[in-house]
Amino acid sequence: MMEQRQNHCKGCMESVQISSEKLERLVEIATRGRESVPDEEYARRMEQCQQCPGLQYGTTCRYCGCLIAVRARLQDSVCPFPLVPKWDSSAAI
Repeated sequence: MMEQRQNHCKGCMESVQISSEKLERLVEIATRGRESVPDEEYARRMEQCQQCPGLQYGTTCRYCGCLIAVRARLQDSVCPFPLVPKWDSSAAI
């Protein structure tokens, strides 16, 4: 059991589920004092993340381990998809 804990990222385990209320709270905390994208850009990014094969558990990016709602909301974030970031408006999903 102890070995399993050391070899797995808790963000990647199926047992990690985040409620929408907790996710909203985490986004609020992460964006304090930081520039956020407008709602339209946030929605565009989230839509691309929802269609990405790297989305895990409906909340987490497999490439960076981030909560997509947090990463998509921050102005200075970039999509971590290998080679062709999906948030680039010219990139196809």
